[in-house]
Amino acid sequence: MTSFVLQHGAGHGAWCWYKIKARLEQLGHKVHVPDMPGHGIDQTSREEVTLDKIVERLGEAIASACEPVVLVGHSYGGAAITQAGENFPDMISKLVYLSAVLLPNGMSALQVNDDERKHRPKSHPLADGKMVYLQPSEVRQVFYNQCSDDDVALSQLLMVPEAIAGYVTPVRTTDNGFGRIPRVYIECTQDRALSISAQRQLHAAIACQQVFTLDADHSPFFSMPDELTAILAQL
Repeated sequence: MTSFVLQHGAGHGAWCWYKIKARLEQLGHKVHVPDMPGHGIDQTSREEVTLDKIVERLGEAIASACEPVVLVGHSYGGAAITQAGENFPDMISKLVYLSAVLLPNGMSALQVNDDERKHRPKSHPLADGKMVYLQPSEVRQVFYNQCSDDDVALSQLLMVPEAIAGYVTPVRTTDNGFGRIPRVYIECTQDRALSISAQRQLHAAIACQQVFTLDADHSPFFSMPDELTAILAQL
């Protein structure tokens, strides 16, 4: 059986993986689901959250598995798992990008080019200029266009603003670190947060050993949990 670590994306928390965690565990796998600092039940001040702090927390979850893990990152979480791959290559057996930013050395999540974004609701800055968020009324259109009303309502209650600092921080990788870990990409064709064209540009630029396709929105952990579990379970 496999040990998984599941890294959520911007504004979310470990809570978004509840369907996948349950399904993988029912199949006998071990599943570790950390909160980013300042997300979910973690009490860290979000204003202090940086990419380094996110990766440090992720490293703790990876170490707690006590064996090499399959590390899954969703959306913005792709930046975190890439840097974790560089920092902890011997502790990771595979990197899995779920409709996620797959960044080359020196690039930040904010620099990902997606021409379709200009036609969608944009993140709003908080007054302090350190965080951004989506209005609760906008999250269905961007993140959950195929999800149930129950899951949308849950997310509207639990989503939090995201610190800008992590978005603008470039990943730093090498061939001997991140570059030697096998990579998998799971693309989502109905995604309105990171378009399918942008996803394909990302995984074409940094080759992945396997690419899977789901006819899903940005949140298949809610909208297609059985299909997503089936992909993860075969890795």
